[in-house]
Amino acid sequence: MRKRGVSMKIQPAVAARITELCDERGITVNALAYISGVPPSTVKNILYGVSKNPGIATIKMLCDGLDISLIEFFTSHVFDELEQEIE
Repeated sequence: MRKRGVSMKIQPAVAARITELCDERGITVNALAYISGVPPSTVKNILYGVSKNPGIATIKMLCDGLDISLIEFFTSHVFDELEQEIE
């Protein structure tokens, strides 16, 4: 868990949220990939920072596999204080 007041970038926040949701459900990343219909390599690329900008369609597929909405995915402390990213 990160410290309050420390901002996080989008990619690590998405990775942290996926990990958090898997932990809450007691499932592995491979299990999440399977139930979501997303290749395990795609999920792992998000988690390990290879995919710097995971698409909303991929996140939606993961949410469908977890049986949550996009709103539920993004309603988390990890998204509260994101850094502005202009590159």
